[in-house]
Amino acid sequence: MLLAGPAMAYARPMMSRRALLSLSALSAMAAACSPLGALNGLNRLTPGDGGVKQIVDGAAFGPDPRQTLEIWAPKGATGPLPVLVFFYGGSWNSGLRDGYGFAARALAARGFLVVVPDYRLVPQVRWPGFVEDGAAALKWVAANIAAHGGDPARVAVMGHSAGAHIALLLALDRRWGVADWIKAAVGLAGPYDFLPFVAGGAADAALGNAPDLNDTQPIHFARGDAPPLLLLHGLEDTTVLPRNSTRLANAVNDLGGRAEVKLYSGIGHVGILLGLSKPFRGKAPVLADASNFLLKYLTL
Repeated sequence: MLLAGPAMAYARPMMSRRALLSLSALSAMAAACSPLGALNGLNRLTPGDGGVKQIVDGAAFGPDPRQTLEIWAPKGATGPLPVLVFFYGGSWNSGLRDGYGFAARALAARGFLVVVPDYRLVPQVRWPGFVEDGAAALKWVAANIAAHGGDPARVAVMGHSAGAHIALLLALDRRWGVADWIKAAVGLAGPYDFLPFVAGGAADAALGNAPDLNDTQPIHFARGDAPPLLLLHGLEDTTVLPRNSTRLANAVNDLGGRAEVKLYSGIGHVGILLGLSKPFRGKAPVLADASNFLLKYLTL
């Protein structure tokens, strides 16, 4: 595992996408910080949430092949739905949206129209390419989501790990042009305050080219008028340390904003994401906590 800063370390995820995994093997992979293989195994071999459907697969929000998204919706829903844009993690250098259907289905089953974008990765881009892609996806949502049954006035963001980093930057830093559209944000095990980078680590490779490294840190953009934040973290997370969440929440609250932190005992970096899935949902109330928080701020 490579140390990427005093509050963050990263292990490169396993890249096999065709392995047939038993549930016990998935648990072992999660414990070993091997998210991509585990998530694809979840999608293939474990029961998902019913009552939802994928209504868009591969809509382009930019010219690059990585700049596409999918949308999941609850079946039979009427009226404009609250919209949740979910950004997956992977050290800014790996990940595919088709590995996260389990998360999209779980959240759509709670009444959200769920958008899952891909985004460009290291080494194709470095800072700020992946954040620019996140902003472009949100601009696509603002322009197009009504045609798919979503309410553009009720949009939230959520992400895990590097995806939480992207989501929170978009919610806090107005320079990306989308912060004022975001009504709430949820971060799962996100890196928000993790300078300095260690040379050669994943954070350095993705973000180390920034002219001002403070621009890469969500905590640098804490503000009292930020959208409400819910920051969830596992106490056993040694990849992105829990103090990332507590420091950002304290910074926002000290400025008069609204930020909540929930820390789960016995949960690590990948386990908090797997908590959205049916097989692991009993280990921590990640799905209930996130969906209840979002519905509180997105309900008409």
